[in-house]
Amino acid sequence: MPSQRKVIITCAVTGSIHTPSMSPYLPITPEQVAEGAIGAAEAGAAIVHLHARDPYDGRPTPDPEIFFEFLPRIKSACNAVINITTGGGHGMTVQERLAAALQAKPEMASLNMGSMNFGLFPMLERGRQWKYDWEPAYLEASRDFIFRNTFKDIEYTLRTLGEGCGTRFEFECYDVGHLYNLAHFVDRGLVRPPMLVQTIFGILGGIGADPDNLVHMKRIADKLFGEAYQWSVLAAGRHQMPLVTTAAILGGNVRVGLEDSLWLGRGQLAESNAAQVQKIRGILENLSLEVATADEARMLLHLKGADQVAF
Repeated sequence: MPSQRKVIITCAVTGSIHTPSMSPYLPITPEQVAEGAIGAAEAGAAIVHLHARDPYDGRPTPDPEIFFEFLPRIKSACNAVINITTGGGHGMTVQERLAAALQAKPEMASLNMGSMNFGLFPMLERGRQWKYDWEPAYLEASRDFIFRNTFKDIEYTLRTLGEGCGTRFEFECYDVGHLYNLAHFVDRGLVRPPMLVQTIFGILGGIGADPDNLVHMKRIADKLFGEAYQWSVLAAGRHQMPLVTTAAILGGNVRVGLEDSLWLGRGQLAESNAAQVQKIRGILENLSLEVATADEARMLLHLKGADQVAF
């Protein structure tokens, strides 16, 4: 087990995968997103990864005005690194997905490293009463949907948000090919180390949530990037805690949060993002691993600092 290192905990507060009918604890309003992020930071998350939702029905939204309802509050209440999505939600254009981040100029933003099928429709099979008509329609639409992240889209994001705003990225890699896409941009000089490489497991259309796949993704990332990156892992649903724990044992960083899983344990909904952060922090400390502070994460990832953002 690696020693003398700090583990970065990222918390993804609400996302655009789950819908309001799936959990009463899913943050919807700007106030709830802010409370979820602040609670996660207080529990030990160094980075909070943020999406926005329509406060009236919980639909994912790219509206910068809604982002700006919670961004200043989070910044004023905690020291966490604020990481804004550029993935957005199904059906958003690249320009819509980037709108809030380009205005906010955050320290970090997510960047998906390849186009892919992104299937949410199996969640329709679980049988539930829907609060809003948009929810089942949104899930069903993913049956015939390609999550677009072309080389042109990625380069546009790297140039406008990265070079233009000084924002660094959480590179989201859902399969092995996405690691090679990232290596392409490193070779071209559009991405400079150190990188935070978030390897993602358990999304239908991406690599499966299997320990063998986790080890394989790390082996390829090590081959491509050597010591020029920070490795992190997230896993969907019930796979969250087992796989992120395995990643930590293998020398990685971890991501939890209600974007990735609504659960705290078998049959137990997580009542907050903080609850998931507290759980993984306890696991890490029981493994004799130290949790990185927000400022330590800034140093490891060469971030510009909270005083350089536009909110």
